[in-house]
Amino acid sequence: MNRETKRMMERRGRRQDADVPGEDAADDDRELATVALASAPTRSRERASRHRTTPMQFAREIREELRQVAWPTRIEMVNYSTIVLVTLIVMTALIFLLNFAFGKGVIFMFQK
Repeated sequence: MNRETKRMMERRGRRQDADVPGEDAADDDRELATVALASAPTRSRERASRHRTTPMQFAREIREELRQVAWPTRIEMVNYSTIVLVTLIVMTALIFLLNFAFGKGVIFMFQK
């Protein structure tokens, strides 16, 4: 059970103890989850309108996230670029040859 659920239960005047006999914990959990889901969009909108990140804080957070990125080494970058360039040349040549062959074939069929 998380803090939000506990606080909601306290506001409603209920206590969630597994040791208390006669109390159906599963029903209470389902009811609280339903109430929490129903009010979740409203709370997030309220939070968003109350607190905005400054541009400087945003830039700091971006810089922190980019430090965690696993950047490729120079050798890996050269290898990846070479693979992309070779694949591009092969695919371009393949498309050119197919286009040329089909073009010649269509012209040959319609000449007679």
